Amino acid sequence: MSVPRASLTFPQGHSVKSLDFPVGLFINGEFVAGEGGKTIEVKAPSTGKVIAHVAEASVNDVDRAVDAAQKAYDTVWGERCPGHQRGKLLMKLADLIEEHKAELASVEALDNGKPYSMAYNGDISLAANCLRYYGGWADKEHGKVVEVDDSKLAITKHEPIGVVGQIIPWNFPFLMLAWKIGPALAMGNTVVMKTAETTPLSAFYACQLFAKVLPPGVLNILTGYGHVVGAAISSHMKILKVAFTGSTLVGRQIMKAAAQSNLKPVTLELGGKSPNIVFDDADLDQAASWGAFGLFFNAGQCCAAGSRLFVQESIYDRFLEKLTARVKSLPVGDPFAPNSFLGPATSEMQFDRISAHIQAGKDEGATLHLGGGRHGTQGYFLQPTIFTDVTPNMKIAQEEIFGPVLVVQKFKDEDDLVAKANDTIYGLASAVFSRDISRCLRIANKLQAGTVWINNWKLLSLHNQLETQMPFGGYKQSGIGRELGEYALHNYTAVKAIHINISAPNPL
Repeated sequence: MSVPRASLTFPQGHSVKSLDFPVGLFINGEFVAGEGGKTIEVKAPSTGKVIAHVAEASVNDVDRAVDAAQKAYDTVWGERCPGHQRGKLLMKLADLIEEHKAELASVEALDNGKPYSMAYNGDISLAANCLRYYGGWADKEHGKVVEVDDSKLAITKHEPIGVVGQIIPWNFPFLMLAWKIGPALAMGNTVVMKTAETTPLSAFYACQLFAKVLPPGVLNILTGYGHVVGAAISSHMKILKVAFTGSTLVGRQIMKAAAQSNLKPVTLELGGKSPNIVFDDADLDQAASWGAFGLFFNAGQCCAAGSRLFVQESIYDRFLEKLTARVKSLPVGDPFAPNSFLGPATSEMQFDRISAHIQAGKDEGATLHLGGGRHGTQGYFLQPTIFTDVTPNMKIAQEEIFGPVLVVQKFKDEDDLVAKANDTIYGLASAVFSRDISRCLRIANKLQAGTVWINNWKLLSLHNQLETQMPFGGYKQSGIGRELGEYALHNYTAVKAIHINISAPNPL
């Protein structure tokens, strides 16, 4: 059965003219067809046209990948490959990614719809940085000698868990791949990963690089539908840990499946409805610029997007004027246009979902201050949208929209602000703008959020300002566990306590 291939062409004048590469399932270091030769259509969101057909995995394909991962773990990886060697391989992989940065960014822009410049300078560069960072950790996360008494030696040993399952989203396809595999491989685990079926192409292109560096079976990549492949990974008895990034609804389903199978541990990076807070003493120009970036970056398709903007009453009109001007200046357009900032929604389904939320905002009485419609005549582009006169109980104020839709609310004072900011099921990120650093820290301590930015919004940007060393994750229904930093290593490590008798007498 033949392995499908993607033959991609890029706009005239682009640095990469065309690419042709296999898009079969990547199992045991090889590309293979899915069971029965089934494939999935992949569309370019900027045009809505089909650009590839990729292999579709089945439950049996998941079993094949798990068997390959288990064999690799037992024979060539885990504790059979020392940490310093794993680290060298991850760093070599980071170098290869940088060498193919233009190709990977081109695939990402075509497949996901994000501007090429952001994929090149942001996603792909940051992915390489992430793998290099965890390569440095591979031989440094280890156990301790624990003092008890002179009759024994007590030590802890940090071991890999084994075969782990990972499920990544469509909004940052390649970067999320790196966030997941970096700590998992560094700690000696083997991986079975499911990409999003709408944006699998950058992962499959990179599998050619993985095959050059990693032993067969260490990293296996599948694409398929969540209710089939995601469910199989979550409930598989031989997968000993699962990590997921995506919606809170699906996170619940994964946690339930993991508990009902082999009670595997779960880490979840889920949704957000993050507050962006502007006090009356803030630098309004800076706050307006960061506020626009914090929501409209990646076309609002970001779990940590600053989607709820809270502005103190006394500056509300002045700030809204500055913000509106800033948002109107954001270029919406083709991902390969040099000045594009907002690309399209990543799929027709997402376009329809965002549009439904915009309609709900109108129906519930919010004021459509800016945008609200389709941009252009082809693809899944939406106008940057701002709602004002929003009350906390409205759907657009409570539900994650995951698109270029900003809701603006007023607040009176700190107590009023904290109550409104925390009035959500989520707790992923937040930002505070004020020249009074004491006030900023006071509010930061009261916000129920895993990340607080002060006078910026730097999750991702064109200037590599994501701190890979810092943990990322949420409170409440925004997830369980942390990505990035030393904290992510704990997700992929089993701790063993060993007690060695030195001089304790026979107990009988």
